[in-house]
Formats: sequence, C-alpha cells, structure tokens
Amino acid sequence: MTLHKPLKKYGQNYLVDNNIIDKIVKEFDIKKNDKVLEIGPGEGALTSKLIKLTNNLTIVEIDARKIEMLKAKFSAAEIINEDFLKINLNDFFENEVINVIGNIPYNITSPIFYKLIENRKNISQALLMVQYEVAKKITAEKGTKDYGILNVILNYFCDVKFCFKISPNVFYPKPKVFSAIINLKFDKSLNTNIDEELFINLVKSSFGNRRKNLKNSLSNTIFGNYDFAEADEYLKLRAEQLDVGDFIKLTQIAQKQYG
Repeated sequence: MTLHKPLKKYGQNYLVDNNIIDKIVKEFDIKKNDKVLEIGPGEGALTSKLIKLTNNLTIVEIDARKIEMLKAKFSAAEIINEDFLKINLNDFFENEVINVIGNIPYNITSPIFYKLIENRKNISQALLMVQYEVAKKITAEKGTKDYGILNVILNYFCDVKFCFKISPNVFYPKPKVFSAIINLKFDKSLNTNIDEELFINLVKSSFGNRRKNLKNSLSNTIFGNYDFAEADEYLKLRAEQLDVGDFIKLTQIAQKQYG
C-alpha cells in the first residue's frame, strides 16, 4: 500500500517488486563512501536498499507531499524538494564525483540525458530506468530503424549498457509500456578538440529527415552553407548509416571552416 496517490503530471509509477529492486541494485557498482544521487524515489522502495550501500545518499524529489515521509524514513540522507532538471548540481556536489540512479519520468527522459551529459565531469555512472523503446534506441546498431540522435550523442559521451527489460506488472499503477534498466558510464576518453555543441547540433540536424541522404537532410538546416565536399562519401548516405566516428569527422570538417 502506497502512502501517496501516484500523480500523472510527475509520471509516477511506483516500483513494488522487491526482486526487481534487488536486481537493479546489483547493477549499481558503488562503494560505501561513494556519493549517490537518487532521482525520484517515489515511496522509497529503492531508497531503502541504497541507504544501506552508501554513507552519502542525496535524494531529489519534486513531489512536496513525500518530503516529510522521506525525511522520517531516511534521516541519514540529504533530501532536496526540487525538480531535478532545475537544480544546479554544483550547488550540492561542487568538484565531487557522484553516481546517479533513478526510476525517471519517461516524459522527460531526453532532458535528463542532456543534463547528465552537461554535468558528466562530476558523474561516474547513471543507472536509470527508462521506457524499453528508449533503451532499444540508444543501444541499437547502426543502420537499424531504432538508431538515431540519442544513440549517437550518448555513445559519444559515455559507454551505454542495456541491463535488462522490466514488465509493467512490477509497478503501481501499471504503465502501458515495458521498461528497461540502462547504465551510462561517464569515464570515457573524449576528443578534447571537438566542439561538443557543434557535434550535438550536427547530429540532430543530420537526422532531421531520415529518408533523405545527408546532403539533402542538412541543406535546410544551420549547416546548409557548410562545405562537406571532402566527406562526399558521407553525403550520399542517410544519417542512420553513419557511426559516432563519422559524425566526429564531419564535426572536424565544420570546425575547420567556421571554428
């Protein structure tokens, strides 16, 4: 029995199966002194496991109804009653490395991914529950229909692992979709000479029209006046046929002209 009625506006679906919760925790590689940030604890089912694994647990919960309950149950944790997308992580973890975990609202999955990317220098890993269809997309192979923007961007900035699929039956209320656990590791060595904002914009523009080849897809974007002639072999392909390395090369070409 939950204490608070799940609110649709917050995308709340509470985990109620202990076996799944234990399975999730096993994927979360942390030590006792590691700093952990949980997004959206719900009724605290996952939190009750995390509090035993770390001495440094911070919880971010947007739903004000839950704060007193969470403080009573998890007095050792720092509890922040805010929207995760609006908080400045440096205000709480200045120059510290954290591990993120959460059953995140599916309607704001992409914004959460981008916030993690922006703060990646302070994040070791992010173990997240997402919609199964999203998990498939970010782990899809090049050339498949699921391969797209998030796949390329996430796989540039971190190592992505699909952990396991989750049935709707382990939630209250039951969502209409299957879920999945993914693990994002932010210890990847990146090309420091790449303009990351340019890279992200180029990837987004390239997938603007999946059915067109890259030349035509980019023609009506901010890259319409860029000269990619030296990568002519890419221009004849569709965006879904290019891998992360190909988009890096295109970004380097763009930087030479307008960097």
